[in-house]
Amino acid sequence: MVSPPPGAAAAAAARLCFGLCPRPLMGSQGHPGPPGNGGPGEGEGGEARKLQEGRVARGKRRKAKGKGKAGAGQGGRGSGAEGKPGLQKAKEAAGLGAEAGARAGPGEEGERGGNVEEGARRIVREDEGSAGAGREARGRGDGKEEEWKVRPGRREDARPGRAQGRGAQAWGCIAGPGAAGVAVAAAAEEEAAAREPAGRPAAGPALLRLPEELLLLICSYLDMRALGRLAQVCRWLRRFTSCDLLWRRIARASLNSGFTRLGTDLMASVPVKERVKVSQNWRLGRCREGILLKWRCSQMPWMQLEGDSLYISQANFILAYQFRPDGASLNRRPLGVFAGHDEDVCHFVLANSHIISAGGDGKIGVHKIHSTFTVKYSAHEQEVNCVDCRGGIIVSGSRDRTAKVWPLASGRLGQCLHTIQTEDRVWSIAISPVLSGQLMMHLGSDFPPGAGVLDVMYESPSTLLSCGYDTYVRYWDLRASVRKCVMEWEEPHDSTLYCLQTDGNHLLATGSSYYGVVRLWDRRQRACLHAFPLTSTPLSSPVYCLRFTTKHLYAALSYNLHVLDFQNP
Repeated sequence: MVSPPPGAAAAAAARLCFGLCPRPLMGSQGHPGPPGNGGPGEGEGGEARKLQEGRVARGKRRKAKGKGKAGAGQGGRGSGAEGKPGLQKAKEAAGLGAEAGARAGPGEEGERGGNVEEGARRIVREDEGSAGAGREARGRGDGKEEEWKVRPGRREDARPGRAQGRGAQAWGCIAGPGAAGVAVAAAAEEEAAAREPAGRPAAGPALLRLPEELLLLICSYLDMRALGRLAQVCRWLRRFTSCDLLWRRIARASLNSGFTRLGTDLMASVPVKERVKVSQNWRLGRCREGILLKWRCSQMPWMQLEGDSLYISQANFILAYQFRPDGASLNRRPLGVFAGHDEDVCHFVLANSHIISAGGDGKIGVHKIHSTFTVKYSAHEQEVNCVDCRGGIIVSGSRDRTAKVWPLASGRLGQCLHTIQTEDRVWSIAISPVLSGQLMMHLGSDFPPGAGVLDVMYESPSTLLSCGYDTYVRYWDLRASVRKCVMEWEEPHDSTLYCLQTDGNHLLATGSSYYGVVRLWDRRQRACLHAFPLTSTPLSSPVYCLRFTTKHLYAALSYNLHVLDFQNP
């Protein structure tokens, strides 16, 4: 082996001591020992030589450990062996097997150590490759950093808390962002889990492991409150308890949920659970009042609803408005205006894409909704108070004490098919769904004088509702009796009832003659459920017409069109 010049060995030894120990190596007399072939330094005595050999051995061990830990710090999740690629390459080039030496105990490394010149040569070569080794270690560490973020609980072989020098700085550069990365990764996992469809929990109570058919049967016995609590257990149960089958029974017993008495679903496109939620606002009387339209002079308006459109009469016109998506407001510009009467429109209905109107001028008007086609013809000697249309047949009632039947066919408009003489003025008309076309019976027998019927409507071919001047709402069942109603509800303030509306099941709404009072009734009870006065004393007005959906109620008064919003109270 060719030894390097003494100056180079001394410089390397000095460099070694500067990097790993706080002071230079001293001889027995306190002076630096010159390099030699026999050991780390040849001082003036053998004890000094042994002392220097031990110091050099300890310095090597520290150097090896420092390099390994620095590599571990730069390498992120790498183990001790993975974190020392630079040191390992340098020592393999010198024939020392640094990786085996790092794993061996201090005794083995001391035995393998050579003289100072060989150690200095190894350190010089090691320092020359340290920059490249460090870069390689950082490159490997970058590849491991993401893994460290995802699984922060894994224990590292190279312990970052004890790294020194550049190794500790390298670990600190990664540990800072990595801690934030753990939180970011956790938040991303939660967000992804929220977007995924809720699956049945793998573990939990035995109830969750039952077949869905059996679980549906069990939950069908729960009431609304119990189903709501069950939906708060987990996402899967929340989805499961939103099934329409579980809420149909509850909806049929609720007010204005879109189900008729026979169980027909009139709003199949809306989830049943959502309708039941809004139904509770009807039951409790929770709503928000607003005004949709105002008029400058007093009117006697009538209105009809069809889809997202509202048709309302004002003086001798009928105007069509479109609802905004919330259902509680209107587009101010009308979709259409239908005219033709010389006096006020008293009543109108929608049938077969036509508007059939009755006017104070004694005429009937026929308007096509989607065109400008309008026909009017004289029908009665006095004002026409009411009109109805079903199956191509028009029936009108007048103040002249007659009711007449007319065809809707375009070629026969204005041709009276039949005239019915009555004993008093005709205020309301409704055509039976069976379309018999003949007088079947008279309803009631003990009415007091002036107990006129102002509104009547069929629920089925054999059941109908009526209200009027005698302040009563009556429910008739033609199969039971035609002489006496099967149920009746009295207006508590002795006011005339101008109009009524029903959901076909349990809810009944009426409009009174004083203070614009709208009353809600549960037909399973005798007493009024809720009352909503829509006008004050100076502007007292009857409720001439009212209509409602499952979310809103609309009431037409002398000066305003009011809305009660039960969806967003």
